[in-house]
Amino acid sequence: MPTPPIIAPSLLSADFARLGEEVRAIEAAGADWLHLDVMDGRFVPNISFGPGVIGALRPHTALPFDVHLMIAPADPHLEAFREAGADWISVHPEAGPHLHRTLRRIRELGARAGVVLNPGTPAEVVDNVLDELDLVLVMSVNPGFGGQSFIEGQLRKVSRIRRMLDGAGRSEVVLQVDGGVNADTARRCVEAGATALVAGSAAFRGGPDRYRDNIAALRSAPERAAA
Repeated sequence: MPTPPIIAPSLLSADFARLGEEVRAIEAAGADWLHLDVMDGRFVPNISFGPGVIGALRPHTALPFDVHLMIAPADPHLEAFREAGADWISVHPEAGPHLHRTLRRIRELGARAGVVLNPGTPAEVVDNVLDELDLVLVMSVNPGFGGQSFIEGQLRKVSRIRRMLDGAGRSEVVLQVDGGVNADTARRCVEAGATALVAGSAAFRGGPDRYRDNIAALRSAPERAAA
């Protein structure tokens, strides 16, 4: 039977007036990770939250914190996000001059290191940093806002990275997709080789009473892919 993907609901789609309750509810519903999108209003055209909010949420859940830094430069802030409770820290290659150094620093801090590829960023960017990677995140929308439509062409990138990882003996690296993920696109992401899915509205839609069913629909994607 196919391995179910890691489901990482995105906090951006939660009710910001009651974040603590939302985090506890999504954990109880079966989420594997919590995805935290950090935006600075410069690297992307939106502002979200910083290490203070992440630190405030840390006591509310045992879920791994999957922090996606959409900020530039990222390097001066790595320590603050790790201290706030980030377990995984992912950066964009465009957010600093020395990607290898950044990834190594994330690992030195005790977190898992990830690279994020925008729709226009080629898969080959990760080729020379594979030994420093724990995660590759393929954006299937342009980063900065929730609720965007899935960019179908990014599935080819997911497949290409899967071949790269397997060919390099790094199959254990998490291959994550974020943007427009729902029950249907989740299936196609898993078919292409993804092992983790970030979902915003598809996870948080309908309020806490619906969270468990929402996550179950996303998690069953491999079974539908194999059917």
